[in-house]
Amino acid sequence: MDYNQAYERVAQLKKFYKNLAWFAIIAGILFFNDYFEHGKINFSTFNGSIILVIWGIILTVKAAKLFIFDADWERKILQKELKKTKEPINF
Repeated sequence: MDYNQAYERVAQLKKFYKNLAWFAIIAGILFFNDYFEHGKINFSTFNGSIILVIWGIILTVKAAKLFIFDADWERKILQKELKKTKEPINF
């Protein structure tokens, strides 16, 4: 990994963690607001919970992209594919 790739990875991680922090803050505000108003946490679609679900799905996809399917994974799969012997196609 060269400097530019490392810099880009750090920038992506910083953006992800910042987004995760905002998610936690907003979720905390919404859930505590529900708890103090109604005495329970209400998971209906009218109080912003659907937004949190969508936002959570987006964060999960970004986390998978950053931590599971990163450049090392891509490089390993590429090397694996290049090592396979390919039969020439005879027309």
